Amino acid sequence: MSTPRFYLDLPLAPGARFSLPPGPARHAARALRLAVDDPIILFNGHGGEYSARIERIQKDDVAVSLTGFAGIERESRLRVMLAQGISSGERMDYTLQKAVELGVAAIQPIAAKRSVVKLAGERADKRVAHWQGVVASACEQCGRNQVPAVSAPQTLANWLSQSSGRLLPEGGFEADEIAALHAAGAIPVRLGARVLRTETAALAALAAMQTLWGDF
Repeated sequence: MSTPRFYLDLPLAPGARFSLPPGPARHAARALRLAVDDPIILFNGHGGEYSARIERIQKDDVAVSLTGFAGIERESRLRVMLAQGISSGERMDYTLQKAVELGVAAIQPIAAKRSVVKLAGERADKRVAHWQGVVASACEQCGRNQVPAVSAPQTLANWLSQSSGRLLPEGGFEADEIAALHAAGAIPVRLGARVLRTETAALAALAAMQTLWGDF
């Protein structure tokens, strides 16, 4: 079994000793059933990863000691921002999870006119925090030590001045949004003769770009 990895939004340094935050502690103790002296890997998104060992584990209290640092990075040489039309529930989570595995460097949720999910205010803040957690978990799984940032949702009009790949929202774009994309220099891409779901289109495009210009 591969060594379990945990993302911590904390300063880390070799020789440090501390208790894991509640979420990672529960995962280590209950889901993974780790034991004293088991090795783990910690990373905080600032580069590299830290080897550690469990010193104490009691219910949800897990104390660890950091034993070393390795400046390992597993980033693609192709830096892509995914501008993803906001889709509903598990579809958006799945898209973000797999996009991280495929090496996306940053994520910009787009609130298109036809987007099924409408977000604003506190609800938008909570959803972004949830998505950032999905991204961090995906980094734990796939071995990345740099955690892509999920930006606050923007309308297409507010975002068009930025440059990156652009993908369809769940309900497609309105005619005026398509015209705005063309005016901004967007290049339409055909991904075969079949109609793809929004999550499939995003991942197919990322896989194609990694194959052509990335590290596949």
